[in-house]
Amino acid sequence: MTNLSLTIAAIYAFTALTLAMTVGWLIWKKTRNSGWIDTTWTFGLGVTAVLGALLGSGISERAVLVSILVSIWAGRLGLHIALRTTTMTDDPRYARLIAGWGADATREMYWFAQKQAWVSVPLVVSILIAAWNPADGFRLQDFFGAALLIAAVGGEALADHQLKSFRADPKNRGRVCDRALWRYSRHPNYFFEWICWLAYPVIAIDLRNGYAWGWFAISAPIIMYFLLVRVSGIPLLEQHMLNRSGEEFRKYQSRTNAFFLGPPRY
Repeated sequence: MTNLSLTIAAIYAFTALTLAMTVGWLIWKKTRNSGWIDTTWTFGLGVTAVLGALLGSGISERAVLVSILVSIWAGRLGLHIALRTTTMTDDPRYARLIAGWGADATREMYWFAQKQAWVSVPLVVSILIAAWNPADGFRLQDFFGAALLIAAVGGEALADHQLKSFRADPKNRGRVCDRALWRYSRHPNYFFEWICWLAYPVIAIDLRNGYAWGWFAISAPIIMYFLLVRVSGIPLLEQHMLNRSGEEFRKYQSRTNAFFLGPPRY
C-alpha cells in the first residue's frame, strides 16, 4: 500500500459513507424513527468495506477472508438493529437529543448522521488495510483475528438475546437487567462490539515483512472505544436508563462495571 492508495481508500470511504448516512437521514426524516440511522450505518459501513476490500487491489485470499468477517458482523448487527427498530417508535438514545434540538431537529440530525459517517472513515480504512495486507498466504494471526471476530459476534448476539429475553418477561417490566452477562458489565453488547474491531489490526499488522500501514488499523478499536464509551453509546443510553429506572439503575451502576466484564463489586 502506498500513500496514494491510502488516500484513495480514505476518499472512497468518505464518499460512500456520506451517501449511506444521507440515505439513513432521509429514512429517519420520513419515519421519525432514529433506529434506522444505526441500521443504515451498520449496513452502509459493511457494504463499503466489502466492496473496497474485494475491488480495491485485486481479490486475494486475505481480502476474501476479511470480506466474510465484515459480512458476518454487519449482517448480524444490522439485522438485529433493524428488527429492534420495527418494534419501537424511536431510539431512546436519540429521542432525548431530538427533543433538545427542537425546531432544528431535521438539520441537526442530518449533521449528526454525517458526523457518524466521517468518524467511521478510519474504521473502513482499517478494514481495507487488513484486507490488502500483502503477506503471502494465511498466517496464524489471520486465523486468530478471524476467530476473535467470530467469538465477539457470538458474545454480542448472546448479550442481546439475554436482554431481549429479560424484557420479554412481564415480571421484569421496568426493571434493570442484571443477569447472565449483564451481571458482569452494564453494556456487555458494547464490550463485544469493541472486541470485533480488535480483529482488524491483528490481521493487518505484519511484523515479519514490515507492512507499515498495518499499524494504522489500531485506530479502529481506539475510535470504536471512544464512540461507545464516551459519545453515542453508554452516555446517551445510561441517561435514558436513569430517567426510566432511577435509584435501581444507580445501584446497578455502583456495583457493575460500565464496559469491561468483571465481577460485581457487591
